[in-house]
Amino acid sequence: MNDTAQHTSSHQGTILVTGAGGHLGANLVRFLLRSGHSVRVMIRRNDNNEAVDGLPVERVYGDLRSPSEVREAASGCRRIFHTAAKVSTIDGDAKHQREIFESNVIGTRNVLAAARECGVERTVVTGSFSAVGYDLDNPSLPANENMQFYPFERTMPYERSKVLVEHECLAAVAEGQDVVIATSCAIVGGNDFLPSRMGRTLCDYANGKLRAYVPGGFEFVAAQDIARGHVLAMERGRSGHKYIISSEYLTIDQIMDLFEDVTGVPRSRLRLPSSVMLAFSEVASAYLSKFHPDFPQRLTPGAIRLLRLQRHADTSKAKTELGFQPTSIHDAIREAYAFHYARGAIRNTRAHVPQDETPSNDRSTDPTLASQPKARVQPGGRAAL
Repeated sequence: MNDTAQHTSSHQGTILVTGAGGHLGANLVRFLLRSGHSVRVMIRRNDNNEAVDGLPVERVYGDLRSPSEVREAASGCRRIFHTAAKVSTIDGDAKHQREIFESNVIGTRNVLAAARECGVERTVVTGSFSAVGYDLDNPSLPANENMQFYPFERTMPYERSKVLVEHECLAAVAEGQDVVIATSCAIVGGNDFLPSRMGRTLCDYANGKLRAYVPGGFEFVAAQDIARGHVLAMERGRSGHKYIISSEYLTIDQIMDLFEDVTGVPRSRLRLPSSVMLAFSEVASAYLSKFHPDFPQRLTPGAIRLLRLQRHADTSKAKTELGFQPTSIHDAIREAYAFHYARGAIRNTRAHVPQDETPSNDRSTDPTLASQPKARVQPGGRAAL
C-alpha cells in the first residue's frame, strides 16, 4: 500500500471490526486507523472496552447473537473483519458450552448474513489453528490449510466451535458470498487490554508468581503480524480459502528463556512432567467448572493437551499468496512486557524497567504494506482494501 493508497483508502467506505476489545481486534483497529481507514467497531456495552477508548472510531453496541443488532452494525459498511469469539480452553458446564456455540457459530452466521443483506463486499473471519488438522501419527509435522480436523480425539468445545465457524464461512461462499478465513495462532504482543492468556502468563512470570511450568510447544504469532495478516487476507486472499498466520514455533522452555531475558526475572527451575500436570488439571478443572465456574483457570487440561502435541504450522500459503512476512516473537514479548509494565500490571521491583515502554505497533511509523511484496493475481482475489 503506497502513500496514495493510504490517502484515498479513507474515502472507500467504512470497515466494521467485531471483537475490537480483544487482543487481535485492538491491534487490527489501530493498524487500520494508521492506514487511514474509517473504522466502526461492534462491542458489547457491559464489556471491558478500554481497547477502543480515545480512538477515532464509530461505536455500535450489540451482541453477535442478535441478528438485528449485527445487521445494524454492518449497515453501510464496505468490508468486515469478524474477529470476535468466545475463547476458552475448558470444557465447562452446559451453559458455558452453549455460550461458546452461540457466540462463535451462530454469531458468525449472523455476521455473514448481515454482510450479505447489507451488500458488504468481503468479510474476513478469524479462524483458529486449533481447528486445523494434523498428522495423527506425528502431530508435530507442519500442518497446512488442507489438513482436516480429526473429531474423534478429545477436543475442547472451543476447538469444535471454530471448525463449525469455518463451515459457516464455506456455506456462505457456496452461496456466492466473498469470505476469507485468517487463521490465528497464540497471540503475543501489546494492546492486550483484557488481558489474554499469554498476557496474564507473562505478568505472572514477571511478578514471580509462575513457580513451575510444563514442557511442550505451540505456534505463536506476534500481535502486529496477525493484524497485518488479516489486512493481507482482505486485500489478497482468495475467496473461500483460509490462511495460517504464525510468526514461529517455540517450545515452552524457549518461551521461558525469552521471558527471563525480557523481564530480568530468573525462570523457575521446576519443570513438571506434562502427564502429571494433565492428571492434576483434569481433577482441578472439573471441580472449578462445577463449583466455581467464574474462577479463571490457567493451566487447563485442554491447554496441556495442545502443548503436548507440539504442533507446527506450515505458513507457506500465506507467504506465497499474501506476501506475509513474519516478525520476531522476541520483539513481540518485549512489546507485551512494555505494555503491561506501563499499565502497572508488573509490580515486581526486581523486574527490568523496559527501555521503551511504547509498543512498536503504537508508534507513528507504521509497518504498512509498502514493505510487503506486490500482490500476486489470484483467482477470486480482490483489489486493495
